[in-house]
Amino acid sequence: MNAPRPSRIVLHKKSQELEVGYEDGTTYRLPAEYLRVHSPSAEVQGHGKPVLIGGKRNVAINEVQGVGRYAVKLVFNDGHDTGLYSWDVLADLGQNHAQYWATYEQRLADMRMSRDSDVVKLAALQPKKYIPKPPPAS
Repeated sequence: MNAPRPSRIVLHKKSQELEVGYEDGTTYRLPAEYLRVHSPSAEVQGHGKPVLIGGKRNVAINEVQGVGRYAVKLVFNDGHDTGLYSWDVLADLGQNHAQYWATYEQRLADMRMSRDSDVVKLAALQPKKYIPKPPPAS
């Protein structure tokens, strides 16, 4: 991707949004919950299959730390601090915010999880019963 380096990154403590701005005037306001559940860390991204994280509606960002000239590290109040948000990752999360958020909410619904709880309801894990259709009448 090779996204440009942001010209400003501001943590808005009251709204818990990370504002990422660029020289061309593009600005993204990314909620802490969105950033937490889409963390680029191995814990969340897994090994090729992202892990669904629920129960983060009230998560907050405690600190934003610069990492060289290529990323920021976000320290969340739930103890998560292993994701490095490169400029490419931040640009991708900003550009695709609506789509990624809709997909996340659908995945939560499919697993009967919520933004308020990370508990998976057992019914979501039960296999669906297969009832074969009778053969067509001849």
